Amino acid sequence: MKQSNEQLFTIDLARIEGNGDFPCPRCRVLISPDDESEDVYTIVDTKVRGESLEELTIQCNKCGSKIRLIGFIQ
Repeated sequence: MKQSNEQLFTIDLARIEGNGDFPCPRCRVLISPDDESEDVYTIVDTKVRGESLEELTIQCNKCGSKIRLIGFIQ
C-alpha cells in the first residue's frame, strides 16, 4: 500500500543540459549521476530492454520522493 505523502516524479534526462545533474523536484537537493555513494539518493528499480537501460527509479534520501528517470542515451 502506498503512503499518501509519497510522490513519483518523472524526469527525462534527454532534456537536461550539462553533465546530467538535476535538483530533486520536491526538496531541490542536487542529484548527480556521478554520485555512487547513495548519500543523496538510492536506486529503487531498474528497467532494461536488451542490453540498454530504459528506465531507472531512484528515491531521494532527503525527502523520500521517488523519481523515475527516462531518456537514457541509446
